[in-house]
Amino acid sequence: MGLHERPLSLLFLTSDVFVFPNSRLTTQDSPLKTSFARVQNLKLFSLHNGRVQTLAPRYHPWQFLRLLYLGLLCCIFPFGIFASLALSQVFTLGLPRYDFILILCLGLQVYMVASKLESPRELLVICTFHILGLALELYKTGAGSWTYPEFAFSKVGGVGSSVPLYSGFMYASVASFICQAWRRFDLKVRGWPRGEIITLLGLGIYLNFFTHHFWMDFRWFLMGAVGVLLWRSSVKLRVGTQDYRVPLTLTFVVMGLCIWGAENITTFFGAWQYPDQQAGWRPVGTSKISSWFLLFIVSFMVVAGLKKLEGRTLEGRGKSTLEEF
Repeated sequence: MGLHERPLSLLFLTSDVFVFPNSRLTTQDSPLKTSFARVQNLKLFSLHNGRVQTLAPRYHPWQFLRLLYLGLLCCIFPFGIFASLALSQVFTLGLPRYDFILILCLGLQVYMVASKLESPRELLVICTFHILGLALELYKTGAGSWTYPEFAFSKVGGVGSSVPLYSGFMYASVASFICQAWRRFDLKVRGWPRGEIITLLGLGIYLNFFTHHFWMDFRWFLMGAVGVLLWRSSVKLRVGTQDYRVPLTLTFVVMGLCIWGAENITTFFGAWQYPDQQAGWRPVGTSKISSWFLLFIVSFMVVAGLKKLEGRTLEGRGKSTLEEF
């Protein structure tokens, strides 16, 4: 059996990206004439202008390892927070645990800037999201969504809504991840909506985190609006010399799942407590995935605003500069 006769089957279809691992279907069975790169027994293709084009390079296992390595480098700040939470379970140098975590997070932030892993502009975006996250924390704890039960000198807020300052770093770590990914993968967004439209959507998502406590919850409407506005949008990332294109909404879904997984780790280490975790830790409910999906979109919009000001990574619809794959 030659290269073009490798067993294939349709496993996954989203937008214009196809994934084929083994079955009895061969490339001779397809009316579309193309060449396929062998990726062990996994193959990735993109349909463009009626032609199937290979998305995966010939030596995809190495590309996957490189992708994984770069992805882990993007997670330096989140991993630092995980390490701080875990370390604070062992010792705190005599300080209240939340204060000890805050010192470690501040030290990590200084290191990120001093080592030029983050630029001053990116630091400004991260600080902005720190403030947005802290405001959300103050409101949510006051509404009883979760609590920070331990004492700390660095807590702010009134009775019933006191929040340790380190909590803002957990939101800032999401923005840090996006900034790192934008640089390390040379991200370029295709089909980004006009500024005023995407700004209104982001504002609506953020406000809904507050208003759903006393009004209707519009999260499903907002998720539908995301799907409509971004259904043609994609993000291009570069791994080595190879470029890949991924639907933007799919990226948001995957990141929502990842943050939900990270939330389970942080609550396990006592970062905060949900009401059903006060008697002992238990996994966070899957209903939180939609919240993290929306929160990641807001984070992405904030970072995308910075990149748009830099004028080299966003491409609007209808422009002649749209990249073709």
